[in-house]
Amino acid sequence: MSTDSSLAVEARHATNPSLTLKRWLNAPPAKVYAAWTDPEKLMGWFGPHGATMLDAQIDARVGGRFHAVFRTSDGEEHSVSGVFREVIPNQKLIFTWAWRSTPERQSSVTIVLRDEGDATLLTLLHEQFFDESARDRHRVGWVGTLDRLEAFFP
Repeated sequence: MSTDSSLAVEARHATNPSLTLKRWLNAPPAKVYAAWTDPEKLMGWFGPHGATMLDAQIDARVGGRFHAVFRTSDGEEHSVSGVFREVIPNQKLIFTWAWRSTPERQSSVTIVLRDEGDATLLTLLHEQFFDESARDRHRVGWVGTLDRLEAFFP
């Protein structure tokens, strides 16, 4: 049974902005997957340009949680966490995404890894942004983060 308020929420989610980015990486999917799911590896590349990782915790299984903390070049500390909704090793990750500063603004991230021999085509889909401004800020952050991931695989 739907109420008017639940229909409004469904309609809002249907129109929330999203972001899709693609990146070729010089590594097979197993290595790219490990970079996303091994906390030690994530510490070596995650975060936007100029960021320093401070902590990474990852339990890459359906229902498992992740938590990442980084400091940006302006000295600001950022903490993001979520729950894995789908985990297909070396192929796909889907997880929720919420900043400690705005936990009510939960969004969803999908990472798809396509095997291209010695390379991987990574597709990142980030959905259900609160508004276009949030999407645009995340675009800058994700582009820098993917630049750093690309450099992680020379």
